[in-house]
Amino acid sequence: MEKLTYPLLCYPIQENAWLGLLVGTNHQVVEKDIKSVKNALSDYLQREYKKHDDYPYENIISPKIKTLEIKIRPTYREGNGQFPSPNIIKVPVTAVYGENDSNGYECYFPILKDNFYYYDPKQFKSLANHFATNILNRMKPKEINKLFLYGKPILEEVSLRVNYDRDLNWGDNTYQRTYENLTRFAEKYPYSKSERKKISSFPEAAWEQEKLVDNIANKIAAENSNILIVGEPGTGKSAVLKQTFKKLNTRMKKQGGDLTFWRIMPQRITASSKYLGEWQEKCESIIQELQYANGILWVEDISRLMMIGGQGPEDSVASFFSSFLREGKLNLVGEVTPSQLESMRRMLPGFVENFRIIPLKELNEKSIFNILDKFSGFSAQNLKINIDKSALELSYRLLLRYYPYEKFPGKAVRFLSGTINEARLNQKKSINKKDIIAEFSKRTGLPSLFLRDDLKLDTDELKDWFNSRVIGQSAAIRKLNEVVKIYKAGLNNPHKPIATLLFAGPTGVGKTASARALADYFFGKGQKKSPLIRIDMSEFRHAGQISQLIGSGREVGKLVKEVRERPFAVLLLDEVEKADPSIFDALLTVLDEGRLVDAYGRVTNFRNVIIIMTSNLGSSNRRSLGFTDTEEESVRYNSAISKFFRPEFVNRIDNVVMFNSLNEKNIIEITKKELKDLKEREGFTKNNIKLEFTEAVVQHLKTVGFDDRYGARPLQRAIEDKLTSPLANWILEQGQAKNYKILIDYSDKLTISKL
Repeated sequence: MEKLTYPLLCYPIQENAWLGLLVGTNHQVVEKDIKSVKNALSDYLQREYKKHDDYPYENIISPKIKTLEIKIRPTYREGNGQFPSPNIIKVPVTAVYGENDSNGYECYFPILKDNFYYYDPKQFKSLANHFATNILNRMKPKEINKLFLYGKPILEEVSLRVNYDRDLNWGDNTYQRTYENLTRFAEKYPYSKSERKKISSFPEAAWEQEKLVDNIANKIAAENSNILIVGEPGTGKSAVLKQTFKKLNTRMKKQGGDLTFWRIMPQRITASSKYLGEWQEKCESIIQELQYANGILWVEDISRLMMIGGQGPEDSVASFFSSFLREGKLNLVGEVTPSQLESMRRMLPGFVENFRIIPLKELNEKSIFNILDKFSGFSAQNLKINIDKSALELSYRLLLRYYPYEKFPGKAVRFLSGTINEARLNQKKSINKKDIIAEFSKRTGLPSLFLRDDLKLDTDELKDWFNSRVIGQSAAIRKLNEVVKIYKAGLNNPHKPIATLLFAGPTGVGKTASARALADYFFGKGQKKSPLIRIDMSEFRHAGQISQLIGSGREVGKLVKEVRERPFAVLLLDEVEKADPSIFDALLTVLDEGRLVDAYGRVTNFRNVIIIMTSNLGSSNRRSLGFTDTEEESVRYNSAISKFFRPEFVNRIDNVVMFNSLNEKNIIEITKKELKDLKEREGFTKNNIKLEFTEAVVQHLKTVGFDDRYGARPLQRAIEDKLTSPLANWILEQGQAKNYKILIDYSDKLTISKL
């Protein structure tokens, strides 16, 4: 065994707390003292070495430490402008440096997470100042301020014992080759039974696809082909490949062949690469080891090979692999969707030409139910959980309607697997229709009203539900009721968002409250996260910011990220008119087809989303409380919307919903509603404290909380400042008292008394 030592930088961050940074890696830990820091990192490295036969690259010989004082002038950014600070500041930056094992020198800035190489030790000071200054100049003032929180660092070291002879294993005088990079970045497949049980208790079967499995197995074994299975999400591409490898593995054992299969995630190849050319070396080593192992590489999410490595597809890992594929030195297998294949052909046609394309279509209904029956049989025999026939049929119907963008059998197997896991947690032995509806509500937030045909919609109850949450907007509430009725009847277009609405009207009249009410009604029954996705479109005023919204290249935008995380939601695009016009063009496909496809063929679906855009277009700057002409307002708003947006954008909106200015009666109702919500806060309900408000309090809050320009929006702030804060102080003065009533009154000032 040999001992490796790694430089460790320790910072005091507060009393009894030290931050340890393992120089040259991303490993860090916080412990009570330096000794604990060293022990924690040493134990972690040793565990990882035993588990993966891998350890960080140890490069610096006899490292040294130096703290530099870097002078910079921070720059603040607002919009498109940059404004330098009037003062020059000195920022402490710690460098760990020394000779490396390549007869050169290397310097790390652990806190800044960067490093550089140099060849003359006399250049260290000037180069260190240069690199540190460049890094700090790219940082925001807020990030620079954090650097002052660290204390004076101490340089320590952590050791790791490794076996340099692990590559050679002599047993019974027989040489056995090991595959260092292949086992480091990929996993051998098929898994053993014990490994398989750790991953999942469900079968890896390709039911109803036996002929296709045989066909692919023959092409791989006899023709040495690179295979690309093409099918929509859920058609069973991965299941077919898994079954193919199992079949080939069994065949090789019987015939005495030595074909092996390896499963890899593309991002693992480049994840730990630090210097130019490193990932290429890894790839060459993997290819060489695959040749030794007579191996076939199964790349999950194979289209991602175009996104990693270089700046674009032309210098990506996929491009690097292309020459080896053409020469027959590498065998790859993968699966893609049709849109991903189209993107790959457009962006890197030479890579795709090396593959035999095998299409995989969705199975017919009879085959799907055969698969569901087999899955149910497996569950009953191996997991001891029975699934009712009616539950299987209900699952099929719900998934067919609410997940139209995914295909069978994949979506059914995933859904039923989740339902079985839930049953096992609750120690249930059977799954019925009630369990299916509960699981579906949990995943989507949809209430049972939408999932059960036998439940009728109570229109009066529906109207009351929205009236209790939205005040003074009867016309808008009628539109919201229509959306619910159309969806309940199953008459919404399944190839578009559930509804696309534009809420028009002045500020502070209930547009956001209406969106929140609709989100709670549709999707508020099971999701852990809020079913309302709110995006402030005033943050995207410039054409260059479109990538921040929908993404660009490898980066995922805010809109795409949110909808992928919550595919059943209300999407609120607030103050939509403030966004750059190019963003409206980007949204046309979303509004029209309910989907967004990026340059790499990745699809984001909006077909279970209600899209609501709010706009103040047409609002006058001054409004008189109680003296509004609804018809005149409607004409003004419609005219402003038609003039501002292009016709093709307006034509994709299902309804323009008008919100009226509030009158005095509405403001009083909203005030009473807010006070009712206040009574339900935890501090009152937990201690059984009842609140009573006089009419004078309501009138006072209405006066200070309503603004002609901002409507009822300042009301909540007024309640917090004028009522909640004094109430909190008064209750705290009472000590631990519980179970009493409080009367709040107002004359010249607020008075609080115990009843």
